[in-house]
Amino acid sequence: MSSRRDFLRCALAGGAAVAGAAASPAVQARGNAEISPDAVGLLFDSTLCIGCKACVAACKRANDLPVDVNTTPESPWDVPLDTTARTFNVIKVYRDGKATIKDAEQGGYAFMKSSCLHCVDPSCVSACPVSAMTKDPVTGIVGYDKDACIGCRYCVAACPFGIPKYDYDSPTGAIGKCELCRHRMKDGHYAACAEVCPTGATLYGKVSDLKAEAQRRLGLKAGETTVYPRGNLSAGDQPSWEGVVPAYVQHAYGEKEVGGTQMLKLAAVPFDKLGHKPLPERSFSSKSETLQHTLYGGLALPVVALGVMTFLAKRNMPKDGEGEGQYSDKREGGQ
Repeated sequence: MSSRRDFLRCALAGGAAVAGAAASPAVQARGNAEISPDAVGLLFDSTLCIGCKACVAACKRANDLPVDVNTTPESPWDVPLDTTARTFNVIKVYRDGKATIKDAEQGGYAFMKSSCLHCVDPSCVSACPVSAMTKDPVTGIVGYDKDACIGCRYCVAACPFGIPKYDYDSPTGAIGKCELCRHRMKDGHYAACAEVCPTGATLYGKVSDLKAEAQRRLGLKAGETTVYPRGNLSAGDQPSWEGVVPAYVQHAYGEKEVGGTQMLKLAAVPFDKLGHKPLPERSFSSKSETLQHTLYGGLALPVVALGVMTFLAKRNMPKDGEGEGQYSDKREGGQ
């Protein structure tokens, strides 16, 4: 009869062979997902934002969200400092020094909108094991189904922007995030934050139109006068106003980050100062899914794991006859 050592050697060799055979078909790394031609989103221009927070109040009304108090001594208003499961949209402020100059990095201040960016290749959708997080194939809106959610919070951990938030006060557990007011679209409405913005700092429309508008603004010369549309850019005949062109940072944030997002951002202060760290152009979803398919393709990883667990289990067992002899000696010594 073969010894346990021979058995383990054969078992591990067999496991490795099976795993190698299972993983032998080359797993092709997928690229970033493609955006729908009808995808909709937002363009936020930090230089146009006046910090009125009308968008925050409108989001609350449109989504029937409760008051969410989270203040500090420096911020006496009853508004949250960050997005939560009950607040999908907030306006944050950057300050430097005396903060007296609008949109100045040195000694100035600037506003930044924080809400779901509706990634073209969303990590939250990729990480969700029960499809509670979904991406509409036409509009590209990243939605959430509370009835399907199991509260695992994988989406919270996966999002590079820290947007999905878990509601710990909910008796069943739930996630809260902006869904671009998709429930209002059947009535001819669009994102409430863009509907009420008095300056057009938050602009709604097709992503293709928003990208074109962002590039138009980036191509303007600082100090010139231009027209800024408000509301729904893709609707036509939208209200607008004339304003002075600021010295934009020459980058539309969200155009390429993590595969692109359906919310684009413009600013005159560097984005890392406004809470947006540099991110790679390749989406995290494409990387993680490629790794998952490589490890689990053909049950390669489970076979290897089984071999390792078998080895560990057998290693901790007594050798052939060892336990029986010790037991007999103890019994004989005790008689």
